[in-house]
Amino acid sequence: MAEAMQERRTDYGPPHYEQFLPPVVKENYGKWKYHEIVKPGVMVHVSESGAELYTVRAASGRLISIDKIRMYCDLADKYCDGYVRFTSRHNIEFLTPKKENVDPLIKDLKDMGHPVGGIGNAISAIVHTQGWVHCHSAATDASGVVKAVMDDLIEYFEERKLPGKLRIALACCLNMCGAVHCSDIAILGIHRRPPRIDHANLKKVCEIPNLSASCPTAAIRPAEVEGHPSVEVLEEQCMFCANCYTVCPAMPLADPLNDGVSIWVGGKVSNARHEPMFSKLAIPFLPNNPPRWPEVTEAVRNLVELWAKNAKKYERMGEWIERIGWPKFFKMSGIEFEKVHIDDFKHAGLTFKRSTHLTF
Repeated sequence: MAEAMQERRTDYGPPHYEQFLPPVVKENYGKWKYHEIVKPGVMVHVSESGAELYTVRAASGRLISIDKIRMYCDLADKYCDGYVRFTSRHNIEFLTPKKENVDPLIKDLKDMGHPVGGIGNAISAIVHTQGWVHCHSAATDASGVVKAVMDDLIEYFEERKLPGKLRIALACCLNMCGAVHCSDIAILGIHRRPPRIDHANLKKVCEIPNLSASCPTAAIRPAEVEGHPSVEVLEEQCMFCANCYTVCPAMPLADPLNDGVSIWVGGKVSNARHEPMFSKLAIPFLPNNPPRWPEVTEAVRNLVELWAKNAKKYERMGEWIERIGWPKFFKMSGIEFEKVHIDDFKHAGLTFKRSTHLTF
């Protein structure tokens, strides 16, 4: 029968996730009674049957080598019967039903240079995009900024001393491939100048109708330059998104002098205590200053420690700001309120505080 079904198989999509589950998960599927955090980076799930599953979470880079993956697999074979998983925020989690394997596994991870933590009231690893290593529209780097920020905040990953969980994200431009729209603190690369038009090559490598259609604000329109077909950009309508460069390499946007970083706060996906929230602009511009981005690192630490000092237990960044009010947040953080903080998007009025009852 199985052979006949194999012959009639028509779906060759991704394999079913069930075949990758550890046996203890399969055996206790739907029977988990509770879970608790044993210590930083270690969690245990307990089943109605009495079975236990220990999870050890370690920080990992988003871009890793084949050698590193093999090192992870060796640890999984040694301690976890070969079972390992990556989280959506680039942590690596080792799953084992054997309590005695937890401490030796943590020791081997730390010997490899991978701190253990990020569960519960702590900072998890920073989810981020491609950066200068790969993306054509990046206004800042990804891995470099994340490395600098997490090196500075590693104490909040390895220890559980924050009021609640804190999620940080980075996107290299406002197309936001990362989770910057829904993270407690978001680092967002920004362009501040319109694309430069290479008129000589544009007609050779770009289709002008597609190029005009690629602009979400209709800032690009056909034009004739020195008797040849080209385009012009209405700077007052340009939002510096680099969509045009995606379809036309003759319109580069990267600018070492004017590209930089903005900081956003208050987003979350969780539905606990308050519905999900979008992040809002806090710091409009910080310079790109590789290799350690000291201005960005200092700004993020200041926001983390301000929230940690003043938030209630379990209160997320956006929930704390909403409780005290945005005017007080700007005053406490020392961030100057500027014109760019006022949202002028077409439908922004739907998100405005449209009441005279403000919290100061």
